Amino acid sequence: MQNPAYLRLKARFARIAALGEAASMLHWDASAMMPPGGGESRGEQLAALAGLAHELLTAPVVEEDLEIAHPEGAWEEANYALMERAHARATALPTELVEATARANSACEKLWREAKARADFALVRPALTEVVRLQRETARALGAALSMDPYDAVMDGYQRGVTAADVEPVFAAYELFLKDALPRAEAIQAAKPAPLPLNGPFPVEIQRRLCRDLSARIGLDYDHARLDESLHPFCGGTPQDVRLTTFYDEHDVAKALLGVLHETGHALYERGLPAAHARQPVGEAAGMAAHESQSLIVEMQACRSDAFLAFLGRELHAAFGGEPASVEAANLARHWRRVERGFIRVDADEITYPAHVILRFRLERALIGGTLEVADLPAAWNEGMRAMLGITPPDDAKGCLQDIHWHDGAFGYFPSYTLGAMAAAQLMKAARAAEPGLDAALARGDMAPLLGWLRTNVHSKGSFLGFQDLLRSATGKPLDPQDFIDHLTARYLTA
Repeated sequence: MQNPAYLRLKARFARIAALGEAASMLHWDASAMMPPGGGESRGEQLAALAGLAHELLTAPVVEEDLEIAHPEGAWEEANYALMERAHARATALPTELVEATARANSACEKLWREAKARADFALVRPALTEVVRLQRETARALGAALSMDPYDAVMDGYQRGVTAADVEPVFAAYELFLKDALPRAEAIQAAKPAPLPLNGPFPVEIQRRLCRDLSARIGLDYDHARLDESLHPFCGGTPQDVRLTTFYDEHDVAKALLGVLHETGHALYERGLPAAHARQPVGEAAGMAAHESQSLIVEMQACRSDAFLAFLGRELHAAFGGEPASVEAANLARHWRRVERGFIRVDADEITYPAHVILRFRLERALIGGTLEVADLPAAWNEGMRAMLGITPPDDAKGCLQDIHWHDGAFGYFPSYTLGAMAAAQLMKAARAAEPGLDAALARGDMAPLLGWLRTNVHSKGSFLGFQDLLRSATGKPLDPQDFIDHLTARYLTA
């Protein structure tokens, strides 16, 4: 029997989690359903929820209970440690800063949507300047309270235990690999036959049905999920009520289809979290790098594999008709595993995608550190793209306005994308070793062997283990970027 102080803490953290779930639904609604005129009131609603959660977490009774709580059992001890961490982060921030940040983020996100549509950075610059000012204040406060560098302190909010010092050498090594690998991959690709066209149009209504059917087939239970549309695809909601969004293009079926498969990976992780620890810190996902590993193991490792593409081609032909040869696995691979230097992160191939993340990591670190001002962001972005990939965006919509993250206050998030890609390759290697029939199942459109392995080794662990320990438990070693390099070499650098 747990002592009363710990039980009180669990009840309080359950209430805090419920407020977070409500905020998540309001964010989803703002992207998928809310009319344009609702932005101001939505900002106040989100600020109120953020303030309430912060007050619950920082109340004196929480500190008193933390001092006398003595949880029993490994999971409860891990939960208690995460409670202490959350309390320490929250007490570093005054409630007025939390609420002001929520308002600024909501206002900036609304303006970003219009600025991106117009390719007009000046429209959102004042709002983003305020967001960055508040993020700097937050980072300094967290850094002082946690004895961390300010940027590390905001990174820690997305993936605990990972710092810029951990990320820098991994990214520097990838840059060296990219300088040789990218031109090699381009040369190998150029020597192969051009892909047959995937001739549309692809009616949106058929795409909707196909996307939902495929995500259900690979394991998503639509009694606990729904699929809608938004400008920026995402997965939100709660483990019991997962919300996915995508956008459709009648001339390019891949945008929605591969996007939904990606978001389904996120959704499956949420649905697989340990129900016995729901609404407790230990029952949450193990961080955003861990979360990205789950979306990418589904989309990139499984669904873009030769085996799954053979199945997917048959599904596409059944849905849209057309020339059968155009949807054979080899032709789909030439389309959907094409290496190309492009401006848009979400459209990037596996080899160039990390370059987009490295650029954002360096820019956001400079923004938080005060060595880069918001007014100078477009020029710094364009120069970074030129240095990294040899291309310069034609406008800010294809440059610094393309992502929602900074405009919604998400600084320190971007490294998780590439750390997640590396972890996905490492996890897939281990899953293939443990499940010899995995690729044969993928060729039938059967994700059960992979999903079962992930449920056991990743999803069910919640936050009981940190990112590195989770990888050690599942694969026998901490993050090893070489597994990602080996995957890219096998897929793109073999003639």
